[in-house]
Amino acid sequence: MRIFNKRTYFKSIIIFFAIAIISSCSTELKPTSVSIKDEIRHYYPIITGKKLLLSYEIENTGKEALIISEIQTTCGCITKQKDRMIIPEGQKSILNFEFDSSKNIGYVENEILLYGNFDSTSVYKLYFDINVIPHTDYTKDYEELYEDYSKNKENSNNRKYYYTESEINQ
Repeated sequence: MRIFNKRTYFKSIIIFFAIAIISSCSTELKPTSVSIKDEIRHYYPIITGKKLLLSYEIENTGKEALIISEIQTTCGCITKQKDRMIIPEGQKSILNFEFDSSKNIGYVENEILLYGNFDSTSVYKLYFDINVIPHTDYTKDYEELYEDYSKNKENSNNRKYYYTESEINQ
């Protein structure tokens, strides 16, 4: 009695070559360069309980696809729209977050950590700070007056509600 016949012999050869081909495939993730507009921000004060939308424009300036495998926030008060994303070479995307100031009073610093195939590091940090002011009971304070003024002012949609380090040094 034969242990192997021709059919099982050819099946085993095909399986061996299939395993060899699959195991030789490279899944190496190549690094790429990125550009993030205003990655360090200092927001103007807000009243406690208000929500602040944080939008970061990220551009893949490298020659490989940018794969952001995980996004972590340093505070439960920040919600994210996506956990992962892929940005093809030369493309831009927007990362949106929402900061809820309900549980904060005073000066607040936060980081948003992006994990991916960045060329300079495996973790890219987005930083912002803000001063959260308690609501006044009797009179409006200067933050509320400024907010009312901004709402009435023309072209308030084009205004940035934060400033960067480079603007301070000018």
